[in-house]
Amino acid sequence: MKVILTYGTFDLFHVGHIRLLKRLSLLGDRLVVGISSDSFNEMKGKKSFFSYAERAEIVSSCKYVDEVFPENNWDQKIDDIKKYGVTCFSMGDDWIGKFDYLEEYCEVLYLERTEDISTTDIKKKLSLISQSELEKIESSLHDVIGIVKSLNIK
Repeated sequence: MKVILTYGTFDLFHVGHIRLLKRLSLLGDRLVVGISSDSFNEMKGKKSFFSYAERAEIVSSCKYVDEVFPENNWDQKIDDIKKYGVTCFSMGDDWIGKFDYLEEYCEVLYLERTEDISTTDIKKKLSLISQSELEKIESSLHDVIGIVKSLNIK
């Protein structure tokens, strides 16, 4: 059985994540995903919108993923490879060379990232929305809800 392993934060789950997980699942029989724990993100100076538990629930619900587990530190990868019987470790090509030391334990593969989408970019775009724009959106939503209710649609 060929077991594929990858890691990530998987915050604000998007099409780039889906495409990566799909490609990874096609490489083997089983896809195992390590998700950065909240404490590990804190150590890396990152803050996720969703908690580890929520991100783990989201990723584990993806049909391409067989199992998820917490990534608590940088140094657990060799133990995880052994624990899950991993035959191929894979990450996005923005990590090229960083995990070559794992070749002693399994195949290491870097996949091309989905162009023009990243959680960082999404967060930047969301941060540009002003409070007044948010209030307009909220007002519009209330208007739509009022219209739908007035139509008495069940």
